[in-house]
Amino acid sequence: MSKPSAMSHIEWQSRCELAALYRLVAYYRMTDLIDTHITLRVPGPQRHFLINRYGVAFEKMRASDLVLIDLQGKVVDGQHGGHVNAAGFIIHSAIHEARPDLHCIIHTHTAAGMAVAAQRDGLLPLTQHALKFYGNLAYHTYEGIALSMQERERLVADLGSHKAMILRNHGLLAAGGSVAAAFHEIYFLERACQAQIQAMSAGVALNIPDEAVCRHTAAQFGRDGIDGIIDLAWQAALSLIDEQRADWCS
Repeated sequence: MSKPSAMSHIEWQSRCELAALYRLVAYYRMTDLIDTHITLRVPGPQRHFLINRYGVAFEKMRASDLVLIDLQGKVVDGQHGGHVNAAGFIIHSAIHEARPDLHCIIHTHTAAGMAVAAQRDGLLPLTQHALKFYGNLAYHTYEGIALSMQERERLVADLGSHKAMILRNHGLLAAGGSVAAAFHEIYFLERACQAQIQAMSAGVALNIPDEAVCRHTAAQFGRDGIDGIIDLAWQAALSLIDEQRADWCS
């Protein structure tokens, strides 16, 4: 399927890029059946964003499977509409409305992510991957399945100015100004959680760098030129599923 004639080029490109991200999240084994969700704001004054049609496996996501909705959760594209996960709308719409700098938001329920989310101390500064988030990670207290509109305000308040958050007893959330940046955030956060659970399972004393090193390393992740590295990583990841390109962009 090629771009529908009535659809703008920018929306179709956004759909293709987001469909590829869904498949990469599946490739890196960060899915949870049909649950969890990824959204991408479509550039334009309408403030619409794309989310998955509920029930489509991430491994098979296509541009045409994505649903365009507004900040109130209303489907605005009848031709490509479909059922949207209610909790996905609550979480993502709140952040998209409050944080216009975060164009792409990823939420996952991985085993390692849920395990760290269940630990009182959260993510520990045990690895270089974890230090990317030192002083740059938010936490949101569990309130049950995210179906309440009232929770939106608390989600946004807890996220603050950060781009990554642990939803306690629930999972992980990461976002960025682009698909590439959001993917980089969730990849590092997931790897940091995996490493923490494995390190703790050994049952031996853990080595934690001193605070000055932790702060220095966190600052290094924001150094000049990091955006170029993030884009290179995104293109390298895309190459792993390149043979699926015609399918995801359909």
